Amino acid sequence: MNTQFDFLKSAKRTIGLERDAVDQLINRLDDNFSRACQLILACKGRLVITGMGKSGHVGSKIAATLASTGTPAFFVHPGEASHGDMGMITRSDVVIALSNSGETAEVTSLLPLLKRLSVPLISMTGNPQSTLGQAAEAHLDSGVESEACPLNLAPTSSTTCALVMGDALAIALLEARGFTAEDFAFSHPGGSLGRRLLLKVEDIMHGGDEIPTVQTGTLLAASLLEMTSKGMGMTTVQDANGELLGIFTDGDLRRAIDQGINIHEVVIDDVMTRNAKTVAPGILAAEALKIMEDIKISALVVQQAGKIVGVMTTHDLLRAGVI
Repeated sequence: MNTQFDFLKSAKRTIGLERDAVDQLINRLDDNFSRACQLILACKGRLVITGMGKSGHVGSKIAATLASTGTPAFFVHPGEASHGDMGMITRSDVVIALSNSGETAEVTSLLPLLKRLSVPLISMTGNPQSTLGQAAEAHLDSGVESEACPLNLAPTSSTTCALVMGDALAIALLEARGFTAEDFAFSHPGGSLGRRLLLKVEDIMHGGDEIPTVQTGTLLAASLLEMTSKGMGMTTVQDANGELLGIFTDGDLRRAIDQGINIHEVVIDDVMTRNAKTVAPGILAAEALKIMEDIKISALVVQQAGKIVGVMTTHDLLRAGVI
């Protein structure tokens, strides 16, 4: 083993070559890209991705990205397609076929079958003049001048460019569809990502009798008892009609103590925070978290139609897995 080999130099060379290949990819974009997007948007069925070897691995990832961003898509292995899986492709679908050379036998052998089904074909190759490139209604040129492999054999720069082209396709379609964060969440309901994007304030807030509240004119000492009993480190302050006048938090209490205020003599109105920040119950919990972080508060009052319907704290967000 060569212990003197410069691994960092090799890594930097590879990254530099792949970076340059991606930079050149921009110049390869043309009207074919727009045509491919239009074909996919007009598709009544699903987008079917196929490719052999390393192109197949890239195609599988592209299919997953498309499926999670609003374009129903799945991967079909071209070898399996020739032995039964061709039945997964219908006349309503659109096919994207990946092959750096554009001549991969397992992929080109599917062309007559796709023609018989009248399925629109989008190709992604490094050679527009190839069999696959010429057979497609839209060709995406993901070619590279050379691979990062010093032997110019192992698919490296070419697979990176194909992957980037697939991402460009997915994001262009996402934007064209007006795909939202909430739409994205429905494709990712599990784990912290789903919780951040699906949970709304109303799902985790405290409502009803759990809301800490005191009436205007209440002594500070009595207000502290309400805070302690509800265990949220704060209380809302309301008038006789249930309208929110302000809130009083642990932070307000510390400031009151620093000022030498007698909790048995002062009423809550004199020490509460007025113009408290409120949110609607229907907003995303992640959005509420950002509000709290931006203005550095640990609790939010939830209002609907001018009435207090709940209270939410950072502890609630933490328990729900939003933080």
